[in-house]
Amino acid sequence: MPRQSVIRRGLRRWANHERDEAHELRRTNQEQGITSIADSPDREPVTVQGTVRTVTLRPRGGAPALEAELYDGSGVLTLIWLGRRRITGVSPGRWIKVRGRIGRQQRMRVMFNPRYELRP
Repeated sequence: MPRQSVIRRGLRRWANHERDEAHELRRTNQEQGITSIADSPDREPVTVQGTVRTVTLRPRGGAPALEAELYDGSGVLTLIWLGRRRITGVSPGRWIKVRGRIGRQQRMRVMFNPRYELRP
């Protein structure tokens, strides 16, 4: 079997998995009455939930800041906890529900110091 067809099949399988995961996340949020990231307004209190994709320690102004990328199937939101190096339980693949106000920083949607609830 040619190597390119194996690679294409693997990429198709990965793309289908990503699409299925996004659909499942949107469906779960809709069932629970949670607004999607894409539909959440800026500068108003919102509650969103999804899967943490990445967690990064990125200093801001000389102080530690923990950043996490939250994905809910409709969009991505960067969560930033100022003054934190680590939060137990916040790790890639974890389901999390957050509350706060969404703002924009360098074209990215961000939420600073959100209240969070780790979900099973």
